[in-house]
Amino acid sequence: MSPRRSYDQYCSAARALDVVGDRWTLLIVRELLAGPRRYTDLHADLPGVSTDVLASRLKDMERDGLTTRRRLPPPGAAYVYELTSRGRELLPVLQALGTWGEGELGERRPTDALRAHWFALPLLRGLAGAVEVSGSTALVEVRLDEGEFHLHVGAQDGPVYGDGPAPAEPDARLVLDADTCTAVAQGRSTVPEEVRAGRIGVTGDGAIAKALRNA
Repeated sequence: MSPRRSYDQYCSAARALDVVGDRWTLLIVRELLAGPRRYTDLHADLPGVSTDVLASRLKDMERDGLTTRRRLPPPGAAYVYELTSRGRELLPVLQALGTWGEGELGERRPTDALRAHWFALPLLRGLAGAVEVSGSTALVEVRLDEGEFHLHVGAQDGPVYGDGPAPAEPDARLVLDADTCTAVAQGRSTVPEEVRAGRIGVTGDGAIAKALRNA
């Protein structure tokens, strides 16, 4: 484990960057907001990171109290990494970075990798208003051509999203394409606007589904 470099500045922003300012750290947090992940899964969903760098970042994050590592019980018997409560507090930081970066997204480049669940955080932001209207948390399943994921909208503890179909009957199912997700992620449109335009299909009987259909 390498010694942590510091800006040596008595400033909370500088201290924060001492911990999370290294390349890949915040993207590892993005992945772990989905809940416990195995090293191999993290490596697969962080294209471009070397095995050495990923291992080093995970060790640093564990040292700094952002993550923990534990062994799954049989038959899994694999090690997984997960965020601590301190690490999970970075969710609004990533949300703010995503909002700030909307104008930087632009057109997808030929070299740009894409995972369906990378749209999870922009959609969580976009669905926040619907949750306020419905007055509760919600489990939302999202289907794109690129894959499926689910969102725990309004959750205060635990994962905020996950890969694959919802683990239980969702309060709403959204069907849309990557272009529509991109429009929301870029701030060019909102989830209710895309629902009204028919570019996001909404099914389900939960309060959030009804709020979206009536938005």
